Amino acid sequence: MQIIQNPLKKDWSTILERPTKTVDDIEAIVNTVFNDIKNNGDKALNEYTHRYDKVELESVIVSEIEINDASNTVSKELKEAIQLAKSNIEKFHSAQKTEKVLFETMDGVACWQEKRPIQKVGLYIPGGTAPLFSTVLMLAVPANIAGCKEIVLCSPPNKEGRIANEILYTAQLCGVTKIIKAGGIQAVAGLTFGTESIPQVYKIFGPGNQYVTVAKQLATKYGVAIDMPAGPSELLVMADTSANAAYVASDLLSQAEHGADSQVILVTTSKDFAQVVNTEVYKQLNDLPRKGMATDAINNSKSIVVDNFETALELIDAYGPEHFIVSTTNDDFFVDNIGNAGSVFIGDYTPESAGDYASGTNHTLPTNGFSKAYSGVNLNSFLKSMTFQKISKKGIMVLGPTIQLMAEAEGLQAHKNAVTLRLKDLKS
Repeated sequence: MQIIQNPLKKDWSTILERPTKTVDDIEAIVNTVFNDIKNNGDKALNEYTHRYDKVELESVIVSEIEINDASNTVSKELKEAIQLAKSNIEKFHSAQKTEKVLFETMDGVACWQEKRPIQKVGLYIPGGTAPLFSTVLMLAVPANIAGCKEIVLCSPPNKEGRIANEILYTAQLCGVTKIIKAGGIQAVAGLTFGTESIPQVYKIFGPGNQYVTVAKQLATKYGVAIDMPAGPSELLVMADTSANAAYVASDLLSQAEHGADSQVILVTTSKDFAQVVNTEVYKQLNDLPRKGMATDAINNSKSIVVDNFETALELIDAYGPEHFIVSTTNDDFFVDNIGNAGSVFIGDYTPESAGDYASGTNHTLPTNGFSKAYSGVNLNSFLKSMTFQKISKKGIMVLGPTIQLMAEAEGLQAHKNAVTLRLKDLKS
């Protein structure tokens, strides 16, 4: 990892640049696929699956037989681990439920807010270099708690035309209503427009590569909501000499192994510590099965040395990391003051992988600096806030003149008339 010492503030944006392609590089490809899926449905879907996933499918819909066979294949030990993680995720997301907000703004005028589930949701589950069955937990569990009626899962098939057994087992465990063998841009397009096999949904969730991220953003142009722009994974660790260098290195590598376009950053107040972490990174790297991929990501990554915690915090907020680990002599300073991060992990014994799998928080988080404005997936992501109001005769008599006056001032006579007619009847 390149070590950069006390960079000038004017250079921060360049130093913190993500190793990703621009939307312009990808958008033309995404538009082509979207138009093809929109016009040709399953026929186009099958062609793209054959082209990108190297398999021809008789049906893109996963059958009950396939699900049962997959479930029987998953080991008892892994099933128990998945069930434990599911329990923790359920507990934390269930705790996010809120009561109806009811308030009488004035005598005879009652207003209230209730949460209602998004009826049809699509879950995108990456399945290329690593079949992320953990993401099924993170998306399907809160969707079920929210009460979504249709939960459609898309994941790319392997060269045998199958979705990973662990994904299928977890999907049925968490109440997914339909599973589709489709990945990449074509899956997002299918969820956006609907095909003969893929139901059209109202909101699309899930991480993916840069092409999936741009596809999700394009989906919004066609009236489909998305959870957030969630692209290649990233991690920033803030650590000083009090931290365990081996732990820090292991956390950096846990994100680096996601893919060559992942990015990890160490911010520290000690150049010597940065060098120790660097040595530990390369020591641990040699033992990883995904060494090549992790090495590419490490080559895109940096160690940034600053003089003090205040400068570190300012730099971290400017970056807006997806995952933020803090392990220092004063963790509370960062915990209390951090403004931009998807999820925060505190202390030597809180690895980022805990949040990825089983602690209970959600691992679908905003990347590429979007944590400055977006939240990670949570229960509210699957709900809509609807407002209601009921006005009594007495209420409209009191409030009516105010509405009339305001409508008239805006030149909207029909608005005024809607009140005037009611007041006239009540006074007669």
